Amino acid sequence: MSDLSMALIGRILVPYVPTPIGVVREMLKLARAGPSDVVYDLGCGDGRILITAVREFNVRKAVGVEIREDKVRESIENAKAAGLFDKIRIIHGDMFEADISEATIVTMFLLTSVNEKLKPKLERELRVGARVVSHEFRVPGWSPKAIVDVRDENNLTHTIYLYIIGET
Repeated sequence: MSDLSMALIGRILVPYVPTPIGVVREMLKLARAGPSDVVYDLGCGDGRILITAVREFNVRKAVGVEIREDKVRESIENAKAAGLFDKIRIIHGDMFEADISEATIVTMFLLTSVNEKLKPKLERELRVGARVVSHEFRVPGWSPKAIVDVRDENNLTHTIYLYIIGET
């Protein structure tokens, strides 16, 4: 069952809808996540992308930014329950204010309007070669390096966009 609650991010009301785990895996696979990567999930919700990045892709570090206090608590509890909290950090705050400059991969499931507002921050803070993976929504003005459609466990199709900073 989806949690369709809303959060106010950067003065835009954004729904919380968890990314299906199969889509999470495809996002990280498309970004070629691996042991040298630092993954940032903007709007990390319950922490599933962070946990999957560490557990299945062995990333060096995973950081979630989440504005909702209840989701921060949930993601911390989930990371601890998975025994991975030593490689996962949760920032309780607004993604527009968090420093994301150490990220080699950024994941997000945000509305197009939020992606557009976030674009200058991504361009300013991320290094050339950093990968940005967006679930369902494009980053306006950027050209994706890859677009992949993925079916989830309910046979629904999800679109994933991969962008590479410096090649957008």
